[in-house]
Parts: sequence; C-alpha cells; structure tokens
Amino acid sequence: MAFLRHFFFSSLCFMWVFLPQLVLAKHAPVTRSYKFEIKLQNVTRLCKTKSIVTVNGQFPGPRIITREGDRLLIKVVNHVPNNITIHWHGVRQLRSGWADGPAYITQCPIQTGQSYIYNFTVTGQRGTLFWHAHISWLRATVYGPIVILPKKGVPYPFPQPHKEVPIVFGEWWKADTETIINQATQTGGAPNISDAYTINGLPGPTYNCSAKDTFKLKVKPGKTYLLRLINAALNDELFFSIANHTLTVVEADAVYVKPFKTHIVLITPGQTTNVLLKAKSKAPTTNFIIAARPYATGPAAFDNTTTTGILEYVNPSVSTIKLPLLKPSLPQFNDTAFAMKFSQKIRSLATSKFPANIPQTVDRHFFFTVGIGVIPCSRNQTCQGPNNTRLAAAINNVSFVQPNTALLQAHFFNQSQGVYTNDFPANPPFKFNYTGTPPNNTNVKTGTKVAVLAFNTTVELVMQDTSIVSAESHPLHLHGFNFFVVGQGFGNFDRNKDPPKFNLVDPAERNTIGVPSGGWVAIRFRADNPGVWFMHCHLEVHTSWGLKMAWLVMDGKRRNQKLPPPPSDLPKC
Repeated sequence: MAFLRHFFFSSLCFMWVFLPQLVLAKHAPVTRSYKFEIKLQNVTRLCKTKSIVTVNGQFPGPRIITREGDRLLIKVVNHVPNNITIHWHGVRQLRSGWADGPAYITQCPIQTGQSYIYNFTVTGQRGTLFWHAHISWLRATVYGPIVILPKKGVPYPFPQPHKEVPIVFGEWWKADTETIINQATQTGGAPNISDAYTINGLPGPTYNCSAKDTFKLKVKPGKTYLLRLINAALNDELFFSIANHTLTVVEADAVYVKPFKTHIVLITPGQTTNVLLKAKSKAPTTNFIIAARPYATGPAAFDNTTTTGILEYVNPSVSTIKLPLLKPSLPQFNDTAFAMKFSQKIRSLATSKFPANIPQTVDRHFFFTVGIGVIPCSRNQTCQGPNNTRLAAAINNVSFVQPNTALLQAHFFNQSQGVYTNDFPANPPFKFNYTGTPPNNTNVKTGTKVAVLAFNTTVELVMQDTSIVSAESHPLHLHGFNFFVVGQGFGNFDRNKDPPKFNLVDPAERNTIGVPSGGWVAIRFRADNPGVWFMHCHLEVHTSWGLKMAWLVMDGKRRNQKLPPPPSDLPKC
C-alpha cells in the first residue's frame, strides 16, 4: 500500500514537473532563418522587358511563413548598385527597433556588397502582414507576403479553410521607378503614374499583351478558401471583388475581426485583409473575373485601369470548353461614402481569448493636420508645382526632411545635435477651416522633428485631412505599434461633439488607416515599445514629398522596457 501511495505521489510529481514542459513544447517557439539576396532580374510585362530589383530573383518576392512567438533571422545581402533596407510591415518589433527597416529612421541602408541580419520575434500577432523595401521607390518591385500562423494546435476563430492563398496587389511601371521619382524630385512636380496594377505580379488580360500574365485561382466546389489580401501598390488604394461571390472578412492587419460579409473589399497600400471565399456547391459552367481597381480622391492624375485574374472551378467534364466570364461590379473611383462605410464595418473580435486592450484614459492628446502644400522653388530654377512652386506634403505644416544619420542611432548614442530636434508640434501652428476654403498661404515648413513620449504613455491622435491643395484620402502607417481606430468622420473634427461618440469597446485594431478625404480619424495607442518609430502616408508619392514624422519613445525603468544596443552588423552611413 505504501509502495502504491509512493508510486502515485511520484507519478503526480512527474506529471506536475514534466507536463508543463510537454505543453510548452507543443507551443515552443522556433527560430526560422531566411536569406534574401538582393539582385537585378529582367522581367517582361506589357510587352516590355526591364531590369528590376528583386529578392532572390523572384517577383513578387518569397513568402515568409512563421508562427506566433517564433524568432526570425533574415539575412539580407545586397548585390545591386542601389542602397537597400527591408521593412517587416506591421510586425510590432517589441524592443527590436534595429530590425524595423525604414532607411535613416532605424538604420542606415545596406550598401552594395554589404549584408545585415534582421533579428526579431513575432509576439502576440497572427494573420497576414508583408515585407517591402523601405528606401526611395524600390518597394515597387521588392515586396512579398508574411504569413503568421497561430501557435501549434491553436485553431482559427473561423472555419478552417481548405486552402490559403496570398493575393498581393502591386503597381507596375514600364519605365524605371527610381528614374521616375528622381525626375519628379528635381522638377518639384508629380511623378508619372503607373501603367498597370498587378495580382501576384501579373497584370491580366485587360492590359496589352498580358493575357498569358494572368493570375488564376482554381477552386473545388463546396470548399472554403482563405484569401490573404495585401495591398503592396505604391500610390493607390484599391477596390477588390470576385464576380458573383461573397467574401467574409475575418482579419485586418494581422488582427482577427468580427466576421462580416461583403462583395467588395477596400484595401489601402500598407493594409492586409483576410477573407473567406466559400466556393459554390456545384461547379458552374462559368468562370469568374477577380478584379481590382483604384479608389482615388485627389485632383492629381492616377492610373485608372483595372487588373483582373480568373476564378476557375475544377470541373473535369468541361475542362476543354472555353467558359463565359462573369464580371464583378466595382464602385466609382471616387466613392468616398463606400470607403467610409467599409472602414466602419471593421471591428475587433474583442473576446476573452482575443481582447481589445483599448486605452480607456489618455495621457497625451495630439491633433495632426495631414495634406499637401507647396515650398518655394529654388532660385534660378523652374518648378512644376502651382505658380512655380515645388509640391510638398506635411503633418502640422512640417514637411519631414530625411536625415543623413539614422534617428535611432543618433538617439541611442545621444548624438541628436544636427540630426533632429524633439519639438514636433502637438497641434497645427494655426487654426483654419481645414476642409473648407484653404488659406492664402499654402507654404509648408521643412525640418527633421520628432515627438517624444515617455514609456507607457497613452496617446490619442486625431488626424485631420486638409483641403489646402485638395481634400484627399491618406493611408497613414505607424511603425512599432498597432493602434485602435476609435472614431472617424467627415468635415472638421469637433473636440466637444465627436469624442463622446468614440468606440472604446471593439474598435478596429490596425497598423494603417485611411484618413478620410475631407474628414478625420481618431486613434489611440500605448507607447510601450522603446525606440524611434516612423509614421507616414503609405502613398509613396506623399512620403517622398514629406508626409511623414517620427515618434521617439523613451526607455522605461525596468530592464525589459529598454531598447537593447544595436547589433554588431548594423549598417553604417
């Protein structure tokens, strides 16, 4: 009896000591290594061959597949004449700011013949994100999906799909994109618009000699597919639809959302959206067009074309017959009412398993005007902006000037003098009717300024579109954080009337949000990640004009609240 008692007690002790390890082993984080060789590759689209910058010779670039909690080591080796950096868009980068990637913000670029290992852990995120070059306009061709699976054994909070398919939207120019932005920078005017949009690098049959370059999605009747939508286009928000099929939105920016059905998805550059596609129960005798075309609100020219792919049902009995094609119906290019309605449908799941930790109190209030303005033309030069000016873009009338030293290095080594000042304005320099008649003076100021936040500060930021040159939608992306979209509306933000209507229960949690054309959006976030974090418009043309700024989040008191020193291979300027 004593032996049995001893055996039972020993067994319990064994289970107590070892079972947690067994459970942990099931979820044990893994280190995953990738190698990105940056090289030139000849690619033909629209009957024209050009040399483009790629990763491993692939366009779009390779897919990164990881799990929540895994560590990633990605060695980037630069074999091209251009400087390069890679940004892991939407990854929180908790205390790993050295791996975030925006050039001259967190790192100097990787020069020709040099390499750098991006080392970071995916913490508390699962879903779809993407990676892209973060210097000049190189992200036109340097981009690819990041698929973050849940921890092993943890199911999705929606039906398990039969198959998962990344669908990456891009933008294609026949000319060299670096030449295009360099010419625009010299003249002070708008850069040339793209020649096509692409789905997974393919323009589709609506464009010249592109019938063979068409994305095809083959589905089986009755099966459910998870489409991982990514907008990697440079300058255009996109409407997306599949003819005669309903999509169920289940995730946005790697955060689960309350599922809702829609025929059309709006996705801005920098955003990702996961949708479930339920195939029809019987194979129809039709193929279905998959289409994406722009949502554009400003007065500037834009690429008003449509990229298409084809949804085909696996049906052996009709494989040799050419089937008719059904087209989807998409909104008008300037349908801002649809854009606002769609944005408001996205709500956090906000369950006990996937809580929405919205800051309920606010330590710091910021009000940012975002929009286009002008700066004077250099002496003895002719510029293409209004009245011989250069087009510029600004936040609170400050058009950001890119430094020659990375901000994070200057901050970490206490060498900010001559690199940046920490006086970014919390409010516009003067009040005016932001969405009404613009002021007479449309000049903006220039500077390299950061906004400083103490560790763990809760921030409420209202971003207000302006109609100085023209009202326009601006997809703003914040590095290093997710934020909650607590309110949005048209017209001028009203400090008295609007905050009482804020959603502090289940607002969308995102890393990129469109500031509505002629309207405002309010976000909240907690500054719990020390470092320097870029915030910018994800329309590359506006970023090039200066619609960007940076937040400097100070270290906390504890060891795990401080930014570690830089890795030894951090590129030098």
